[in-house]
Amino acid sequence: MSTAEASTWHNPLRDKRDKRMPRIAGPCAVVIFGVTGDLARKKLMPAIYDLANRGLLPPSFALVGFARRDWADEDFGQVVYDAVKQHARTPFRQEVWDRLAEGFRFVQGAFDDDEAFGHLAETLHTLDVERGTNGNHAFYLSIPPKAFPQVLEQLSRSGLAAKDGDSWSRVVIEKPFGHDLSSAEELNGLVNSVFPESSVFRIDHYLGKETVQNILALRFANEMFEPIWNAHYVDHVQITMAEDIGLGGRGGYYDGVGAARDVIQNHLIQLLALTAMEEPVSFSPAELQAEKIKVLAASRLAEPLDQTTSRGQYAAGWQGGEKVVGLLDEEGFSQTSTTETFAAITVDVDTRRWAGVPFYLRTGKRLGRRVTEIALVFKRAPHLPFDATMTEELGKNALVIRVQPDEGITLRFGSKVPGNAMEVRDVSMDFSYGSAFAEESPEAYERLILDVLLGEPSLFPVNAEVELSWKILDPALEYWASHGTPDSYESGTWGPESAFEMLRRVGREWRRP
Repeated sequence: MSTAEASTWHNPLRDKRDKRMPRIAGPCAVVIFGVTGDLARKKLMPAIYDLANRGLLPPSFALVGFARRDWADEDFGQVVYDAVKQHARTPFRQEVWDRLAEGFRFVQGAFDDDEAFGHLAETLHTLDVERGTNGNHAFYLSIPPKAFPQVLEQLSRSGLAAKDGDSWSRVVIEKPFGHDLSSAEELNGLVNSVFPESSVFRIDHYLGKETVQNILALRFANEMFEPIWNAHYVDHVQITMAEDIGLGGRGGYYDGVGAARDVIQNHLIQLLALTAMEEPVSFSPAELQAEKIKVLAASRLAEPLDQTTSRGQYAAGWQGGEKVVGLLDEEGFSQTSTTETFAAITVDVDTRRWAGVPFYLRTGKRLGRRVTEIALVFKRAPHLPFDATMTEELGKNALVIRVQPDEGITLRFGSKVPGNAMEVRDVSMDFSYGSAFAEESPEAYERLILDVLLGEPSLFPVNAEVELSWKILDPALEYWASHGTPDSYESGTWGPESAFEMLRRVGREWRRP
């Protein structure tokens, strides 16, 4: 394709009138800062190849790596090749790789190196001319938050953040978005001093998962659920993200962060917002974000915090048939650390729909198994015309949305046991994505990177969402900081005793996923 053809290239399939047509990005370049890190190698580079392999990237696409390494473009290409061969979701096709690799470039430099950012600007300009990327640039900050100010300042100084005419410049930021409300506000102010909010994409990879997006389809495409999706019928909601692994060598990063900041502030509170929000006027980004902001503004921690929250650190135990060490014996972790690996909170949503319905959010490492789910647990029937012995095992009805690993939906209800007696027992009706659809779901980063390139921010938290999430969580963090050390729980179990007591004292119990 010639430069003239590339500069005027448009995808004939991008007809917004037909929503079944694939969304294909236009000419653009992606710059990855932190290109030598695990995230880039295991997620970003494979996702970009998978998008190309699915025909969702244009011929005039370029990928630029920025790092300290003394690499030529060919060395960078080999790094991408190795990452793709090891981690790509789709099959390797040489013709796709050859076309994609033509747009690989590498810029050597440090974040404080003005000359390196000047070279980056020259490289992107050359790609605009030779590759036809049209001045459209996405800057992916796969770097520690402490490096954000320096990189943002360099992008501003070198003129890469400002765009005129029809071209665009966007920045992609990985979590954490601050470590409390004050730091989040400071970070948002810094980012918006360089990029307008419409050009800022805060990645929460959970929001790119197929099952998370299916929450909206389940709620608003099915009339059967809307009448019971409220406090009249729902007793409480449990949102769980459990991991069966420990720190896995991330002790240096994790110490001082903890489970609540790492998972609850972003992933779980976003799941709460999608579960509790009102129906949007449309599924446009502005309308979706408006409804999420409304429900987060109405959410607060239930009190007293000594009874409605719990935190813990995993101790030694057995996981998957292997003996594992406790947190304080993990490499790189301080023996005196009070950082939690388990956190649970109770959130009240003060709206007409949800008044009186507690939302229980929990996350932890070294728990019984890896699972993420949202469970709406319904109230018991007001009257059961059965003898007590007939329903001894009968529990509450529940609708469970399984986010991972076995994506799907389970509905639990009471049913008669075959036989002459009227015996009622809990049964489950199960829907599984893997068995219901022939199509394979794209990996979350594929969807989110494509949305960045398309300029579609529906799945990305905006300033207000980030700050409201911290406003909800901060009281628990402040309370824990002044109340001793986390409780201990044995690896392979489901958390500390205080988490179970948190629900028992109000006549409830955690689901066993």
